[in-house]
Amino acid sequence: MCKEKELDFSIYLIHSLAEKWGTIPSNVYETLNKTQIIDKYILPCYDTLHTQGKKALVEDITSFVREKGIEI
Repeated sequence: MCKEKELDFSIYLIHSLAEKWGTIPSNVYETLNKTQIIDKYILPCYDTLHTQGKKALVEDITSFVREKGIEI
């Protein structure tokens, strides 16, 4: 089960990606959910990911989404 701090981090990351991708947070959520990046990467790797800066996080997740075949 997701803890509150992990949920807060996921929301922060979704909003940061939406800003970078020029879209709305719900579109980012759909993309991350469809590719299972939230459940299989962001939440399990929270302890490591939350120590990184915003720019590195956005670049990392953006690259991961593109590797999954999604154009941003």
